[in-house]
Amino acid sequence: MTNKKHIEKLFKEHYRQLHRLAKMLLHDDELACDIVHDVFAALLYNANDDEISAGYLINAVRNRCINYIRNTSTRQRLANLYYIDSEEYDMETWPNDEDITVIYDIINSDLTPQCRRAMVLRFVNGMKFSEVANEMGISENAVYKYVRHAIVIIRKKLNQNG
Repeated sequence: MTNKKHIEKLFKEHYRQLHRLAKMLLHDDELACDIVHDVFAALLYNANDDEISAGYLINAVRNRCINYIRNTSTRQRLANLYYIDSEEYDMETWPNDEDITVIYDIINSDLTPQCRRAMVLRFVNGMKFSEVANEMGISENAVYKYVRHAIVIIRKKLNQNG
């Protein structure tokens, strides 16, 4: 079996699983597709048939996702989580004062105290995730989850309001 045919077979067998992994890590369907395709494209040019296994593919996709996350700033990742569905987003005009007021109202009325505090410390006070974690006495991962949950709620409320 040629290298190309072997890689094609691996692609057909493992694409769904690899795509699901990448999507879970990146929270972006198109980017997940690109990462998985890049892994297989790299295999076409660099790999030996002997070293390609399901475990190898999972590690390759995971590592590419981690590299992407590491190379993308935290602020940009959070912006992507919020703006992923919005094609109308323009960094020059959004947010305006009215939108900021609505967002603050949502933060003050619809979020749990932990989410509210994490959002205020992170975005109003401009603290890093590690600083927020130290201030709140929780892990950075927990801070990220609170902020992500808050962004999901804010997005839903903004979409409901039009």
